[in-house]
Amino acid sequence: QVRLVESGGGWVQAGGSLRLSCAASGSIFAINDMGWYRQAAGKQRDMFASITSVGTTTYAGSVKGRFTISRDNAKNTMYLQMNSLKPEDTAVYYCTADIALGWRNPSRDYWGQGTQVTVSS
Repeated sequence: QVRLVESGGGWVQAGGSLRLSCAASGSIFAINDMGWYRQAAGKQRDMFASITSVGTTTYAGSVKGRFTISRDNAKNTMYLQMNSLKPEDTAVYYCTADIALGWRNPSRDYWGQGTQVTVSS
């Protein structure tokens, strides 16, 4: 059984910072790409940052220069440092990871339960 657990969400004023974590646990053989999605009220869930197993990162234009994605492969954990937060960053933030349970098993995507980030103006 594999679980992804996010932590670090909360309330912050505009211009502030938050750091999210996403910890994977269970019978994990390998974690490939990992990423962060967010879903604002009434909107679709969109990916805005991703990181490969070797640390190559991509960002959506809306967060580039303000957010930094990283991972610690030894801890099976991914992080999201969010700086210069804006009210439009308010959303539920989800982490996802492409995980293989064994070398013969195809990998598949797993999701965290989501964590609320609220940025007040």
